[in-house]
Amino acid sequence: MANTEQKNKPVAASAPEAILDENVLMRQRRKKAEDIQQMGYPLFPNTFRPRDTVGKLRAQYDHLDAARLESLEDVKFMIAGRIMAIRSFGKAAFVKLRDRSGQIQLHVQKDSLSPEEFELFRKLDVGDIIGVKGALFRTKTRELTLRVEMLRLVTKSYRSLPEKFHGLTDVEQRYRQRYLDLIMNDEVRGIFTARSKIVNTIRGHLTELGFMEVETPMMQVIPGGATARPFETYHNALGMKLYLRVAPELYLKRLVVGGLERVFELNRNFRNEGISIRHNPEFTMLEFYMSYASYEDLMSITEQMLGACAMAVHGSLKFDYQGRQIDLTPPWENLDFRSSLLEIGKAPPEVLFDIEKAMNMSAHLGGQHKTGDNIGKALAKIFDVTVEPHLWQPTFITGYPRDISPLSRTNDLDPDIVDRFEFFIAGREMGNGFSELNDPDDQRERFFAQVAEREAGDDEAQFMDADYVRALEYGMPPTAGEGVGIDRLVMLLTDQPSIREVILFPLLRPEQG
Repeated sequence: MANTEQKNKPVAASAPEAILDENVLMRQRRKKAEDIQQMGYPLFPNTFRPRDTVGKLRAQYDHLDAARLESLEDVKFMIAGRIMAIRSFGKAAFVKLRDRSGQIQLHVQKDSLSPEEFELFRKLDVGDIIGVKGALFRTKTRELTLRVEMLRLVTKSYRSLPEKFHGLTDVEQRYRQRYLDLIMNDEVRGIFTARSKIVNTIRGHLTELGFMEVETPMMQVIPGGATARPFETYHNALGMKLYLRVAPELYLKRLVVGGLERVFELNRNFRNEGISIRHNPEFTMLEFYMSYASYEDLMSITEQMLGACAMAVHGSLKFDYQGRQIDLTPPWENLDFRSSLLEIGKAPPEVLFDIEKAMNMSAHLGGQHKTGDNIGKALAKIFDVTVEPHLWQPTFITGYPRDISPLSRTNDLDPDIVDRFEFFIAGREMGNGFSELNDPDDQRERFFAQVAEREAGDDEAQFMDADYVRALEYGMPPTAGEGVGIDRLVMLLTDQPSIREVILFPLLRPEQG
């Protein structure tokens, strides 16, 4: 859609003038509401039940010509929706009505309604919700139209919708008043319709593969499963600090220990980090875990699952994102982490194994490091700046350093790396998967290393989770797990540059005044 965070705001009236105009319009509408009540009509009844939708009417009758529709004049339809526009000609009017499935034109004529109903219609405003009954016909301009033979007020609107020509374009107002954004902008409704398709497609795909959907705690005594700063809260009755989860990973793997060999969760995570066009503190993640599998098995599932999502939204594996084509046709490119630094990032070979040179190059690129930081963090920063932006087509990066992968299984041939991948599309990370570490002694030592990093000042390092280690001591089968950012996936498949466009209610500062 055209409205982005970079778009200039339209010229508008000053705040006092806008408030004055709004107050005048609300008084006018409330006066009409009083008139309607005096006529004996309730303003907020709950009695009208539509039998049809605009989408259903268009699907079944949009292809019929005027003569065929005229032969069906005895077939009556009942729909309900919001008035989006009124063109009045005295004793007749054309009305644009919108419901959840689309928009249709109504023809309201004095001779087709009772005197009371026509008088009610004259009191209606754009934004009111009405129910109507009538037959379909085509106007002289061949537009499919419903001739209104019965009209009911369903809900009176006290506030005016934004002016038709400019619409609702102020970005912050759109996010704050998403309900108004959805009323006014077809593109926005399309985004969230696509989001629903994507989520349903993922659920269906994993269910067909034998995965069980589960729910794990949002409030955790020990936050784990990701390197991130958690939000803190407090439980008064128990007198204890709790954390909003940064990831469900450790709980999902406990379920694998318990014998639920294929599980997934599609839910919210919370990370106390900055806000940007790619980050919102509250976001949606898919995590799924599969026993008797490796990270390579998940790479194939990922290709198929994202392909299914693209087909659900676009009907094709090829689509445009921000003016450039994306092609999800498998197999995707597969690059080694170190090789990508050399070939794409143009890093000198000595950087890969010399911590001082790696730290220096990372610092030159904006990385901030503390005494005791490992080489993996420096290489990760170099990768973020020099490699990631160039990964436009879907690409798996494998062979990540062990010291930045505290939950991943060590590679059998190279103890400095782990069996892990991240995949990138359109220059950004979309997901992370790996063969799970199921050796309890190794996991305990890696937790201790994370604790040492926290004590050294890294507030994103993971906590020690003794119960999780205890669960591993009972035995977790070889397992592979993956996390996919749903918001970023929706951004990709709906051609949106900002994460705020694909979250219904993104986090904002409190409204001033």
